[in-house]
This record gives sequence, C-alpha cells and structure tokens, in this order.
Amino acid sequence: MTWRNCLPTYWVQLPFCAHSTWNGAGSRRRRLMVAAGAGLGVCSILVYGKHHWQAATAEPPTATRNTSFPHFTREEVARHQNEANRVWVTYGSEVFDVTDFLEHHPGGKNKILLAAGGALEPFWALYAMHEQDHVQEILQEYKIGELSPEEPPLPSPDDPYANDPPRHPALRVNSLKPFNAEPPPELLAEYFLTPNQLFFKRNHLPVPVVDPEAYHLCIQSPSGQNLFFSLQDLKQNFPKYEVTTTIQCAGNRRAELNAIQNTNRLGWSIGAISNACWGGARLRDVLMKAGYQPGDEGHVSFEGLDKDHSGTVYGASIPFQKAMSLEGDVLLAYEMNGEELPRDHGFPLRVIVPGVVGARNVKWLARITVGPEESKNHWQQKDYKGFSSSVTWETVDFSKAPAIQEMPIQSVITEPSSKTSVSPGELTVKGYAWSGGGQRVIRVDVSLDGGKNWQEATLIGEEQLPGRVWAWKLWQLDAFVPAGTKELNIVCKAVDTSYNVQPERVEPLWNILGVLNSAWHRVRVPVTKD
Repeated sequence: MTWRNCLPTYWVQLPFCAHSTWNGAGSRRRRLMVAAGAGLGVCSILVYGKHHWQAATAEPPTATRNTSFPHFTREEVARHQNEANRVWVTYGSEVFDVTDFLEHHPGGKNKILLAAGGALEPFWALYAMHEQDHVQEILQEYKIGELSPEEPPLPSPDDPYANDPPRHPALRVNSLKPFNAEPPPELLAEYFLTPNQLFFKRNHLPVPVVDPEAYHLCIQSPSGQNLFFSLQDLKQNFPKYEVTTTIQCAGNRRAELNAIQNTNRLGWSIGAISNACWGGARLRDVLMKAGYQPGDEGHVSFEGLDKDHSGTVYGASIPFQKAMSLEGDVLLAYEMNGEELPRDHGFPLRVIVPGVVGARNVKWLARITVGPEESKNHWQQKDYKGFSSSVTWETVDFSKAPAIQEMPIQSVITEPSSKTSVSPGELTVKGYAWSGGGQRVIRVDVSLDGGKNWQEATLIGEEQLPGRVWAWKLWQLDAFVPAGTKELNIVCKAVDTSYNVQPERVEPLWNILGVLNSAWHRVRVPVTKD
C-alpha cells in the first residue's frame, strides 16, 4: 500500500504523513504533512455517492482576489525554480513559496522541484484526494501572492486516469484516483476462486495501456546484458504452470486500526484479500534461461510499467532463494482464473509470489534485475514494514525494520455483518482464513459470545502440498441462537500448521503504517424476535 515516494507532488507522500498534531511556531510544515496524509483518510470516507466523485474530479478552486497580496505573472513565477532564487509554485490563481518545505518533503526535494516555477495541477491530478478543503487551508499558509488578473487560466490537465478500465459496481471503493476497492463481505466468501471482476483492486497510479504485440520483458543477465522476452516467447518457450494463491494487501483490516488512531491511509475493511488460479511461466525457468543458477544469492527486483510524471516506476523485490525455489512457485503470470490477465491485475504480465504480501506481486512487469541488495524502490525501503506501536513519525527509522514478505495468520467473519440482524434459531456464520509462507490453516475457532465459548468451524477449499498451501480456506459454522438472545458478539481466530494463532486484541498491533492487523475479528450482530 501504499503511496509512492516518487510522486512528483508537493504534499502527497502519504506513508510519511504524521499522525500527531503539533502546535507552536515553525510547525506548519509538519501540519502540512498531516493534512497530506489526511487527504487519503478523508477520501476513504467520501468514496460513496456523487459527493466523493465531485471531490475527486473537481477543478481547482479559483481564489477570490485579495488586494493585500502582490500580483505576479507566470513568467515571474517561472524564474523561481531553485533554492537560491526561492521555489515558487501556483495552484489555481494563487502563488506559493515552498522553499522552506523542500528539505522536509518525505519524497525528497527533487520531486518538488519537478514543478518548481510552474503549476501544481498536473501533479495533483494523479491524486485527486489532495484537492480537499483541509489541504487547501494549510496550503494557504505558504501563499505569497496571486497571479496577475491579466494571466489567462491554464487549461485543465488531462486526466491521467481517463484510460483506466471499467470496474464492477459492487466493489466498495476506497479511492477513485488511483483506484483502490474491495469486494463486499457478503460476496467475498461465496467463491473459493474470487471472480476476476470482484478481486480486490490495489493500484498506486493510473493503469498503463500496454500493446501486447509490442510488449517485451527486460531481464538483466549475470553479465549485465539486457535480455528481452516477448509475451509470445514466455508462452511458447517455457512450460505453463498454474498456482492457486491468495493475495492479501498488508493494509487489510486497516479500518480497525484507524478506529484506534487514524493512520491517514486507505481505510481497507476486510476485503483487501482475494484468491485466484494464476497461469504463466515459472520465474525460476526464465531466470535460468537468462543465466542465473539456483545456488546464487541476493534479491530479485521487479519494476512495473505504471509510472509517475518523472518516469519513476513502482518496484519491489523478493529473496533470490524464493524466486529460484521449485517449492516457491513464483510465476510470471499472464492468466488469471483461466482468462487473459485483466488490465487492473497486471496485463499483460505480472509477478505472482505465493505466500507473501501483495506489494511484492508487481503488476505490468517491465524489468527484472538480480543483485546483492533489495530493491531501492520506495515501496521496498520506506513502506510495507511493521513497527511497534511506540514508533512515531518523528522516531521512525525504516532501515531498522525488514520489508514485509510472509504474512501472519489471518481469519475474518464475512457473514453475518453488524449491518444486519439475525433471528433466534439456526444461524450460519461464514468467513475466510489464510496464513502466509505456505502454512496450512488447520483450524478456525468461532465464538458467539465474545470468546467465552468456542466452536470449531468447517474448512472449505482445495488441498495443497505441505509447505505450499498458498490458497485460503473458506470456513462455515452452523450454530444455534437461543431464544431471548439480544445480541451476538461473534469472534473468530485461526490456527496454522506451526500453531501460530491470531492475537486477541487489535490495540497492541496499531502502527504508523496501519499494516499487519491479524487480531481476532469481531462482529456484533443484533438479534430480533422474528
């Protein structure tokens, strides 16, 4: 999840946005970071209905002219493109001096300088949720003037998301631009293989448009030579394998963490997880064709075709041993559930890394390199890492935390929900359970009274090889609700083959990135007389 370090905007680096509030002189740069992150949190609240659509697509507001501010021409603004001469930008008809913020920008000042002397609009178009009132208010603190009334308004920037694919209307949207959405709980556990249209969507930037006939995957050989493989090369020259595996975003169930203290990141409910059968060439086979051997060491880094205005792309890496292991089942996938890979899920080629966090399953794969170190990409180095609840944005040191790879044991109740009611008598409780690293879920315990009494659910799903159990288990409990019961406090917890079990409470799991929530899942359901 996560939001890119490389985005060429001024206040958009959401993973770094503090969750605390500062007071006093000199604090506005930090409060601006808070507001930047809060833009995403607000977006998750406003996703439904026309109000969010308007917030996400609205034109920048035209400020009321204030004679107390000096007027500047665009030519004058353009002269301020470096620190020596101050760095100015415009938004709408207003002029801002952001020089003092350069060194504190979480994505690095070079990203800010991409728009130095020019307009913010083309960059903020990538993340429409930043065009929120609270961000605008704090941006005003940097205002130094207004554009001359004689300056014609700039044309609206082209919508970088105009070519995104259509999506299923049942998806619950967490952000429109970029598009991030999850299936509703009542559909999530209905299918062992999640239908492609309902599979959760996690995008960081606009979905690239790729011509499959012109597509080539670049792999750097051990000698440093670039080797290129067309889609047809991968389909015709390498055996096709199929792997059924679950992909889960590290931010799944973040909404429960946000309820404790807002992380200002996408408020995923329980649906940032899905399961599919993927088809493609084994990464191991392709790497060996490029000259690599199983005994080598290091990391395999992936880069996607989705990019920002500066050309910086999404990237991630996995250990070389995982990539080369026959039991690792890592694929270069071009099929999903027996169909051509959908655009939202990486067409024409993506990496499927079973058993690890979704962030490493890079979509729209463009380039593969092997080296002694992990990917230097922002998402590998400064996102998708777990921290203690005591760590704040002022004390965090990303270099001291390993990047998330394998995920912890997880289970969730999908039916019934707190938005429904049940009647006394027979009741069916449903959900899913999954554990990372190929661990098999051996048991799901369910309680109807908050954990006082437990019953064992029935597990549903295909059998897989020991140590290579990549797919989730759906589970079901047929229970009985006694007459006179006013409310059910339904709780579930799963256990895997290593006897890892979910922790009871969510509070100790809170962290500044809002990741790795694997606490018991709880749903309170009212009971009606009928």
